[in-house]
Amino acid sequence: MIRLDHSHVFRAFHRYHLASPWWRKRAIVGSVCSALEIHAQLEEEIFYPALARVAPDNETLRESGPQHDELRETIRKLRSMGPDNAAFDGLFMQLMRETIHHVADEETGLLPIAERSLKHELRSLGSAMTRRRMELLSERPGRIALDTAGTFPVATAVLAGIVLFGAGKLLTQWRSLDRYGA
Repeated sequence: MIRLDHSHVFRAFHRYHLASPWWRKRAIVGSVCSALEIHAQLEEEIFYPALARVAPDNETLRESGPQHDELRETIRKLRSMGPDNAAFDGLFMQLMRETIHHVADEETGLLPIAERSLKHELRSLGSAMTRRRMELLSERPGRIALDTAGTFPVATAVLAGIVLFGAGKLLTQWRSLDRYGA
């Protein structure tokens, strides 16, 4: 599950282009930020405590919390500005670098330890993380849905079509009501 989260964020990084429209940049950054916030919370609440039981002196594990704090600070700064800010692209690139460094530490240091030492617990840890993820996602469903739709060109077109179709249908109904004095 942790590797899937990493892959999801990396794929979003690849969709970000300096020449992208502001709304796509905002959607990609919003999607990445939400994914990283939820991922960090899952690790801190469930994965890291389990790993600390079997590797209490692991340096990478000790550094992971402060790395999450750095990511959160960069996310806070990104959320406080818009894509029209000259620093936005550079700050998102900083978030990418911080994330890549953190992921490399986890995938080369922590995940192999977990696979060896927690192999009998991985399924229950994954289930606990999935339940918690659903709780965290339910706290911001609209935001996540809009950001996700905005990151994919096809999804954006479909969403826009649905919105325009619905608006057209409402306008038609309103006109027919207006014509008959209702």
